[in-house]
Amino acid sequence: MRKLSLVMVLCLTLISTVIFSGCAAYDFAETDQVIISAKEAIALMNQPNTVLVDMQSKDDYANGHIENAVNIPRSAINVDEPFSNMMAPKEIIEEVMGQSGISNDTLVIAYDNTNNMDASRLWWTLMVYGHDNVKVISGGFKSLKSEGANVTKEVPSISKTTFTASDLNTNYIAYKADIEAQVNEPDPNVCLLDTRTIEEYSAGTIPGSLHIDYVKNLYKDGTFKSSRDIQIMYLEEGLKPENTAIMYCKTSIRAANTFVALWNAGYRNLKLYDGAWSEWSADENAPSDAPAENDVPVTSSPQDNS
Repeated sequence: MRKLSLVMVLCLTLISTVIFSGCAAYDFAETDQVIISAKEAIALMNQPNTVLVDMQSKDDYANGHIENAVNIPRSAINVDEPFSNMMAPKEIIEEVMGQSGISNDTLVIAYDNTNNMDASRLWWTLMVYGHDNVKVISGGFKSLKSEGANVTKEVPSISKTTFTASDLNTNYIAYKADIEAQVNEPDPNVCLLDTRTIEEYSAGTIPGSLHIDYVKNLYKDGTFKSSRDIQIMYLEEGLKPENTAIMYCKTSIRAANTFVALWNAGYRNLKLYDGAWSEWSADENAPSDAPAENDVPVTSSPQDNS
């Protein structure tokens, strides 16, 4: 029995070494630049020119939030025209950030109570508007409370300031025309990544899409998987760092989680399809695939399907 156990340990060690070596063979960019732990966030909270952002809904924020956190709910940075949860225009982002005490020199650390998707969406939004000094707190509100962060219902006083957004960096945005081009003439170096549930994917997806539910980016406790684990998972699905990944969900809120997970793991050729499945499926002429349910594993996950 002891010999068998030793053999199993050696085999598992060898497998792990091979996988890790495989990751090292790829040209990933710098990792662990975006996602921080709750413990790291608590150490940053009281630093000068740092703003803690709570991405909960207004009602949830009123019921309890981390002390000194300002509330920027999802609705503040998105608009519902022409489709739900589209990125807000420049002038709205400038107004919201300035009113929240965020300037161009501010370090923003963000958390949510929605599986890291809203904090990730804020990170992506600010990045495409030229502000990349933003961190996403892994595990959000739950992790912060577990680490002993003070919870309150008191609203902090905010020193309003000026935030000047840059013109959109379209390097990280995909439009419907980009998706149509990929569907009509598939580029083997481009991956359409459907981050919705398996049920949504099976009911209809953009042709050629790879399905990886965004919750697979998380451990069971709701924190982000390590960069190494993310690299291994996506490499096993065929996504290499030199490939371009265009991700979407219903309204690309969940897809922002995948964007951040991949970016933090060293992927850089990333685009978020902001119009998402909502825009694609609204066009009766846009093609869609409905994969047979027995062709993909059922991994249903309860979540906000945005």
